[in-house]
This record gives sequence, C-alpha cells and structure tokens, in this order.
Amino acid sequence: MERATETALTELVDITDEVVAAFDHLVPQLSSSSPPPSVDELSQMAADPNIVLLAARDTDRGEIVGTLTLAFFRIPTGLQARIEDVIVDESARGSGIGEMLTDAAIDRARAAGAKAVGLTSRPAREAANRLYLRLGFEVRNTNVYRLKL
Repeated sequence: MERATETALTELVDITDEVVAAFDHLVPQLSSSSPPPSVDELSQMAADPNIVLLAARDTDRGEIVGTLTLAFFRIPTGLQARIEDVIVDESARGSGIGEMLTDAAIDRARAAGAKAVGLTSRPAREAANRLYLRLGFEVRNTNVYRLKL
C-alpha cells in the first residue's frame, strides 16, 4: 500500500538558494514568457507587507513542490486580495497541493479583513478552474484587459 505524501505549507520569509532554485524550476511550468524571479526580486516580495509568498514542501522529498503569491491592495471600496502565480510541480499535481495553497491564501485574506479574493486562470488550465469553482470562486461577467509594458 502506497503511503500518502506529507505536505507542509509555509510562508517564505527568508529567501535561500533553495527557494530561488524552486522558483527557477516552477515558474517555467506556468509561463514560458516570464523569467523566474531573481533572489533580489524574491527578497523584495518577501519583505513587502502586502505580499505573502506561500510554499508547499513535500516533506518526504524535502522539496518545494508548489507556490502561491497573495497580494493585498487597498482601493476606495475596501481591502482586496489577489491570488497570483499558483504553481504546482508537474510531479505533484492532483495531490491536493493547489487546494491547500489556495485555502491557506483565502484564510490569510479573511484574517486580514479583505473584502474579496480575486484570481484569473487561463481556460486551458482545466483542473485549476475546476478547483477554483469547487472552492466557491465565481466566474465574473467582466472583460479582463492587459496592456503589456
């Protein structure tokens, strides 16, 4: 009988070589057009009180197998939270890590007093979209615009 893998969630505060290597490995699995963040960029994010970097570690392998970025911002209608760049390593997909990370982000947003948590997900990411709907996210009737700079 196969033993279930244990996963521990942590907030990334200290940016070590291991953390940089994890992002170097994970980011290309999400985006082929964006390079992984540098140690300085990760350090800036970790030090920013409006950003929470969450990591999922496979305790059996001792490796970071997933990350999620939660960003807070205040607008005139209230404190908002946004989930960005949810990445689960290909080898660990389907094991509940994305759900664990997202649940933890929702809990953090709720504790901070956020009015809502937003996210976007490409339609091709079918499993992720099913997860977000199952967790109670609703598809908004809106246009999403982006201007590349």
